[in-house]
This record gives sequence, C-alpha cells and structure tokens, in this order.
Amino acid sequence: MGDASGNYKAPGWFTRHVLNTSVATLTRFGVSVWGSRLLEVKGRKTGELRRTPVNLLTIGTDRYLVSPRGESQWVRNVRADGGRLDLLLGRRRTSYLATELVGEEKVAVLRAYLRRWKAEVGVFFDGVGPDSSDEEIAGIAAKHPVFAITER
Repeated sequence: MGDASGNYKAPGWFTRHVLNTSVATLTRFGVSVWGSRLLEVKGRKTGELRRTPVNLLTIGTDRYLVSPRGESQWVRNVRADGGRLDLLLGRRRTSYLATELVGEEKVAVLRAYLRRWKAEVGVFFDGVGPDSSDEEIAGIAAKHPVFAITER
C-alpha cells in the first residue's frame, strides 16, 4: 500500500510473512535481533493498537527510530498520535515520545543507521550508504522519516 507522494516501498511477501514474523516472534519472547523491538502505536483510523517490528538505534544516550521504507503506516500512526508510542521487548514495555527530525538533523542518524543495518535495508536508500558524503545522505533524507525518542 503506497501513499499519495509515492514515498513508500512496500515489503515483499517474504519480508512480510517470514522475516517480519520471525523477528516479531523473537522480540515478543525477549530476544532482540540487532536492536529489534516491537513498536506499538494506536492506529490513526481505527484507534486499535498496531504492532510492527522496528530497529532501535542508540547513539550515545540518544535513541532513534528510522523508517527505511519511507512514509510507512507506523510513521503515519506515530504522527497522528502526537508522537506517543511504546517499544516492547519480551514483557518489557517502554513508553516514548517521538520528535521527528528534519533536514540536516537527519544526516548523522541516517549514517549511523546505515552503518548498522545497511545489509538489511540498504536497498531502500537509492545506493547511499554509511560512507556516502553528507550531501548524498541529505539528498535522500526527505524519503526516510527519522524520530528522536525520549522516555515518557
């Protein structure tokens, strides 16, 4: 399912039915796969809780969520719910408030994200990688929502 801007790359069958399901199951049992968490947010249309696996990026003491696929459903739901979200790992639930980064603020975060997960998500970044210039990363930054998250 895409959005009006065309800035969303839907996962294929294997990702939806095998990878995401496997990571979500492991995460529910408390096993983090390279920083994986289950993001839980209220659906903007139904109000029902929605869960999706995400990669939690930590830089120093700061935490971030990046949407490698663009304007995903979880991104829209987080925006609609005022940035409120929970991250789950096993039985542990942590509530956060997300603040969306813009412009140049995103470059260092996207670089760190690509350094950690390029093998998994690199295909969504139009050939840009962790060793690309700041200008190249800034050039694709608008396609990838980035949120700084703080515990609430």
